[in-house]
Amino acid sequence: MIKNTEVLSMLEVTKYIKKEKDSETDIIGFIKKFSKLNLKESKELKGKIEKLDLIKVNEKQIIKIIDLVPENNEELNKIFVEASLNEDETQKIINTIKESK
Repeated sequence: MIKNTEVLSMLEVTKYIKKEKDSETDIIGFIKKFSKLNLKESKELKGKIEKLDLIKVNEKQIIKIIDLVPENNEELNKIFVEASLNEDETQKIINTIKESK
């Protein structure tokens, strides 16, 4: 039964995976292999992006930013298919990402 829905980054998902079997350990290893940030850094980045208070940026997009950690405007704009960011908004997000690294 689903009790609630919440958008989670790949690293946050690892908290909910049981570490009893090798397959679960493999999943956690796979996620960590592709994650560019650790859990603490991802939470801090999420908070910083939320504080930017950009109207066009929703929670799902913030999670995608955390998972993918885009390094330039082109990579960031691939996340925002539904809404286009202006240059100022894009630059604020990219600068926030660079500060978090």
